[in-house]
Amino acid sequence: MQKTKTVIALMLLAASSSAWAEDTNVDYNGQRVSLEANKTPINTGKNAQAVAQIPAGHRFAVPGSFTVAVAALNSPPLTVFSDDNKTLLGSEVDIARLVADSLGLKLNVVPTSWEDWPLGVASGKYDAAITNITVTKDRKEKFDFATYRKDSLGFYVKTSSPIKSLSKAEDIAGLRIIVGSGTNQEAILLAWDKENQAKGLKPFTPVYSKDDAAQTLALQSGRADAYFGPNVIGAWKAALNGKTRLVGSVDGGWPKAAHIAVTMKKGSGLAEPVSTALNGVMQNGDYVKVLNRWGEGVERIDRSEINPPGLGD
Repeated sequence: MQKTKTVIALMLLAASSSAWAEDTNVDYNGQRVSLEANKTPINTGKNAQAVAQIPAGHRFAVPGSFTVAVAALNSPPLTVFSDDNKTLLGSEVDIARLVADSLGLKLNVVPTSWEDWPLGVASGKYDAAITNITVTKDRKEKFDFATYRKDSLGFYVKTSSPIKSLSKAEDIAGLRIIVGSGTNQEAILLAWDKENQAKGLKPFTPVYSKDDAAQTLALQSGRADAYFGPNVIGAWKAALNGKTRLVGSVDGGWPKAAHIAVTMKKGSGLAEPVSTALNGVMQNGDYVKVLNRWGEGVERIDRSEINPPGLGD
């Protein structure tokens, strides 16, 4: 009987996880987001200053193109496959397009996994990764960054959960929390857990999963107590089905603020032109158009910075 219930639950979750592709309008963060309308690209003009800053003789991964790694997870509003199940949409792709246009290059988006981008960028397989990557002290040893969005993380629980608030270390003691491996949110939870265990509190249990349906099942079935990840993703899901709710927010650079950034190979010479490109679209309004149409205007920044302080600094 239990196996039958689990199978039924998985079938229902699979149906619900694909339903959003048909229901293309989602209201959240004060915006009405239309997936159908957002298929239309937002382009921008060439930025002569940014183009002039590209190092002479620089060899792009694909000549004439800006090749960008984007994690191919259905995680709207950041990334989402179009109804052809091939074309990747989302705010990350839109930001990549603005940078490519500004640099006078074609955009070459390569759907990849979160685990693949570090080696891919370091080896030159990709010119950059634009996949919700937070600036951290450790990452700056190997990569250069040009920021483009605030990093806000959210704790979400199922609507019927007795949990009211998760905002500090002791709140997570003894809980099972869905979190991405190798992410800054995992680093925050591990730091909190270290504090808790030093005080004699129960350890938390990380629940690692990259699959959206599996995460939803774990939360709704009670196998996990909370989800901790990018707030815009959590807010989207909560607005879509009403099955989860926000119980706490944390800056991605806890205890300080940190920003999401275009990530490039250390010393590649691309950080300056990419940052100039981003500052250009921040000034001409195209950047705000992109964030607003994905409901991410609450995470906009005023200017792009190269290698600013991040998590661990």
